[in-house]
Amino acid sequence: MTDDEAWAFLAAGHTGILTTLRADGFPVTLPVWFVVVDGAVLVAGPAHTKKFVRVRRDDRCSFLVEEGERWAELRAVQLTGRAEIVAEPDWEGADALFDAKYAAYRTPRASMPERTQAHYGAGRELLAIRPGGRLLTWDNRRLR
Repeated sequence: MTDDEAWAFLAAGHTGILTTLRADGFPVTLPVWFVVVDGAVLVAGPAHTKKFVRVRRDDRCSFLVEEGERWAELRAVQLTGRAEIVAEPDWEGADALFDAKYAAYRTPRASMPERTQAHYGAGRELLAIRPGGRLLTWDNRRLR
């Protein structure tokens, strides 16, 4: 994929796979919701969660979006880079982007158990993941 195609594919993806590093160097991979803005992948969440703890300790990360079920349909974009915790996020702008992408998929807070509401109601942080080099891409649909 070209860079423009890769960024469009990333932006259109529903769930990203974020890999960060534990203190002992072992990777931890988890699914996240995200938006793409100006060459960065943004991930929001409660500040106390482990992904933010890991990024504060070691900012190296990997991020992947993939799709397809049959081998001939598989395509993906992976970036390896650095994640930074945004010091003064534009929450109004970020929330508008996340709402536009995910509002139809969210569980209303009032429908969540109290512990879950408390977990997600805690202070939030925003990660900006930027590639450290070229994007790794593949698109098996293009293979003959």
